[in-house]
Amino acid sequence: MVKKDMADKEISEKENKGRRPWPGWRYVDPSKRTVKNPKKAIKDIFVYFKKYLPFFSIAVLCAILSSILSLVGPTYLKDMTNLIVDWLWSTIDMDWVIKIWIILVALYGLSGLLSMTQWFVTATLASKMALHLRRDIIKKLNALPIKFYDKNTTWDILSRITNDVSLLTNNLNNSLTTLVISFIMLVWSLWMMIYTNIILTLTAISSVLIWAVIVFFIMKKSQTHFDNQQTYLWKINGHVEEAFSGHSVVKAYNAEDELKEKFLDLNETLKKNTFMAEFLSWITMPIILFIGNLGYVIIAVVWAILAFNGDITFWVIVAFLVYIRYFSDPLTRISWLAQRLQVATAAAERIFSFIREKELDDESKKWEFNKFSKGEVVFEHVKFWYDKKRTIINDLSFTAKAWDKIAIVGPTWAWKTTIVNLLMRFHEIDDGKITIDWINIQDMTREYIHSLFCMVLQDTWVFDWTIRENIAYNKENVTEEEIIWASKAVWLHHFITTLPKGYDTVLDEKVSLSMWQKQQLTIARAMVYNAPMLILDEATSSIDTRTEQYIQDAMDKLMESRTSFIIAHRLSTIKNANLILVLKDWDIIESWNHNELMKQDWFYKDLYESQFSEE
Repeated sequence: MVKKDMADKEISEKENKGRRPWPGWRYVDPSKRTVKNPKKAIKDIFVYFKKYLPFFSIAVLCAILSSILSLVGPTYLKDMTNLIVDWLWSTIDMDWVIKIWIILVALYGLSGLLSMTQWFVTATLASKMALHLRRDIIKKLNALPIKFYDKNTTWDILSRITNDVSLLTNNLNNSLTTLVISFIMLVWSLWMMIYTNIILTLTAISSVLIWAVIVFFIMKKSQTHFDNQQTYLWKINGHVEEAFSGHSVVKAYNAEDELKEKFLDLNETLKKNTFMAEFLSWITMPIILFIGNLGYVIIAVVWAILAFNGDITFWVIVAFLVYIRYFSDPLTRISWLAQRLQVATAAAERIFSFIREKELDDESKKWEFNKFSKGEVVFEHVKFWYDKKRTIINDLSFTAKAWDKIAIVGPTWAWKTTIVNLLMRFHEIDDGKITIDWINIQDMTREYIHSLFCMVLQDTWVFDWTIRENIAYNKENVTEEEIIWASKAVWLHHFITTLPKGYDTVLDEKVSLSMWQKQQLTIARAMVYNAPMLILDEATSSIDTRTEQYIQDAMDKLMESRTSFIIAHRLSTIKNANLILVLKDWDIIESWNHNELMKQDWFYKDLYESQFSEE
């Protein structure tokens, strides 16, 4: 679509200032797509994943018990040290030493088992949360209006489903459990340090204040760079995908250098943000190590002074050194957690801003209709706008009787496809009424309306399935005879039989279909779907004139006993339409059949004769 193509272009904010290529389009500078409220993002995380809190509590409990058992060990290590020191002057109680040794093995063994359990639960939670989140995102995608996809690029959406979900769930689980462990070890070791020696504890804490100030400053500075890193990551992915998918056009126009320059600009911006984010996060590690080593030096000096005055014993410094290690390790991990949580927060903001997007209205209470439809469609004074500043359709009224062929023609940007989108309820009208068989389409569910139409669009879409599955797409109980009949009707059967596996051939990168062959396949798909009404949106635009003549009979058969809406640039293909709507300047300026319109000697006649003269 035009809107999506324009949104995908890499153009600067300066170039777009004041420009609105189409109503509703809005350029957003990626550098401004940052987390404005980290607290809200964190709140969204806990509200969304509250159903997993019981399982997370198990991981937290295991983490707490594992940390406590690890911290209890130095107390018994102190007793063993005292026994060994006493043995130097007298005898040693080996039974008690063995008993302490068994207790230490049991403590550390149980601590390791609990730690393994905690990480197992964490890994399981991460996979379940990712599954839950992606399932809800896919569900959300099906509930969003078409205008959401008009305003957001494909790669932005894909990045949220894949990259952002993985970053959020993995970093969230690992970070939170590690945070709990770090906090427990920090508090417990601090308490044991105070219990062991208050003077040494105050000496150790003095360095922590410096660490806290540094970490707070770095976290505040690095958050913006983490946000921009995520944004430019999907930008560069989208640019690479666009370059590869359109490589033939790139080659034909010698645009390699231009694409290279765009890639280098995006890559340079990504590199700068990634470097600054990583640098500001990891620079805390050497700072903390320096402060920690400085703290050890200060503690050693203070201990020497206390030992010289006889105010401290040997076992105290042994236990205290173990506790100071337990005290400094959590600080080191917290600096790492700061980085991981910032990444998770940036990903969460993008995910939950998507989840909060306004969905389509609930239609569960609307009437259920049977599948039979006569096919009479009426537009009554329909008005539509993408935004209120510019009306796209002013006052559209016409009647399509059952089995009529309604052609919609006009110049480019006449919003011809918009009429079909309103009929299918891809967009909602702002005023007026549209009825099908005298029933307002607002009283019908979208699923029911869609089931009334088979469509052949200008943009063909072929799935990586077999040819048989592509033709029988979303249609149950399709027989082999129906598939072959439809293929023969569009002159595609002979080509399919030349393939190694015939109708069981998988349409992947190894099997290349031309554009017109894909169009033939989509026409066959519509014939098999066999809905009571038909929409042809430039259905033969990718087919050459000779091939179009071959399949015109099939198109005529497809339109038999159906109300058909035909959007066409080739006016020669709609000469037999019952009603031709001529659009210009966002309104119907002429409406009649071909012969009557040619008699009027106005816009339609000029349009038709200009094409005829070109042919």
